[in-house]
Amino acid sequence: MSNPLKVAVAGLGNVGVGVVKILEKHKQLIADRAGREIIITTVCARNKNTDRGVDLSSYNWVPDAATLADQDDVDIVVELIGGENGVAYETAKNTLKNAKSLVTANKAMIAHHGADLADLAQENNVALRFEAAVAGGIPIIKSIGEGLAANELNLVYGIMNGTTNYMLSQMEARGLSYNEILAETEKLGYLEADPSLDLDGIDAAHKLAILSSVAFGTKTDFDNVYIEGIRNIETVDIKYGKELGYRIKLLGITKFENGNLSQRVHPVMIDRKLPIAGVMDGFNALVVDGDFIDRTFYQGRGAGEGPTASAVVADLIDIARGHTGPAFFKPASKLVAANPVSINERKGAYYIRLHVKDEAGVIADITGSLKQANVSVKTMLQKGTEMDGTVYVVLATHETTETAMNDALKLISEFSSVIEAPLSIRIEKL
Repeated sequence: MSNPLKVAVAGLGNVGVGVVKILEKHKQLIADRAGREIIITTVCARNKNTDRGVDLSSYNWVPDAATLADQDDVDIVVELIGGENGVAYETAKNTLKNAKSLVTANKAMIAHHGADLADLAQENNVALRFEAAVAGGIPIIKSIGEGLAANELNLVYGIMNGTTNYMLSQMEARGLSYNEILAETEKLGYLEADPSLDLDGIDAAHKLAILSSVAFGTKTDFDNVYIEGIRNIETVDIKYGKELGYRIKLLGITKFENGNLSQRVHPVMIDRKLPIAGVMDGFNALVVDGDFIDRTFYQGRGAGEGPTASAVVADLIDIARGHTGPAFFKPASKLVAANPVSINERKGAYYIRLHVKDEAGVIADITGSLKQANVSVKTMLQKGTEMDGTVYVVLATHETTETAMNDALKLISEFSSVIEAPLSIRIEKL
């Protein structure tokens, strides 16, 4: 058996501790599968004296993560610090410049700097791996880059944030309001340290930007991902969506065609019969379309100590076996800069929820505005509210354009009978 692969771990939060646990618990199993031992020699974290529930006394302690790759007893660095820049990015760059491989779970860093880091890895003939950055326990990057390598891929979409999927699932199952489920989710500790990463779709957008590059061979382009979160979704939308045959999910959707790349993260109404519509609570799910395999579906835990640490260790095993190919499964120099597609180019149907005064002429005003904007109504529901003298008007449109929909909503919002800003949710045929 070859010499052990010597690992440094930067960041000892839940995932870092999980990596330590897996490498200790499955030491022989991993050695057999990797063809060599994988051992931790060095660790680094913000506070050396924190009780993390694992014995770290046998490892060297280095106070500066960016210098881990300078240590003689380190072959590979695992970066679990987080953040797109700062110490994490410096650690990543210094590792690759020192001709040592890097494994990371840092989705923000890869989404923003993936192409540059891939260049560095290629220049120094080392590996850059980030399976743990996307969908935790689902090996989606390896599945796309290796299992589906014979295919030209054209569409990837899915549930990429378990926290918001949990929130929407519980709102439906228990009839909780957005604010009620938000308070519960915070209490359970499910939200990121910066809750906007989950609630505003940013976390999912980081993952989507990475998947676009892996699937289509494009340079990571987070800045051109359209992002919209779940803050405006209410229980009534879930209820009325169900009446129309839909379920609300926060999806990331990326398509590539003729050099044009569409990347968007936003709530959608989807047919309740679709497999992905049945993925509830903290689970993630991905769908990948290719020319020879048609459609493949992946589901699993998307976050947490176990699933994410498992993905990190899988990358370590890959590198221990000698797999140091391109990070995005094609040479970094061949990653192309795609033409971004604006959300304004979207065509499809829409769900609209209006809270209006229950008075004569309101429906005529609404339908008149929709007609003026060239939006055709497929279905209309009128529902009472808890506020006397008001109703919800719920509509599903025929296919129209994003621009026409925005024009219609602007016209409707100007009526004095409209009590609050109209809500629209895109209906996706997937």
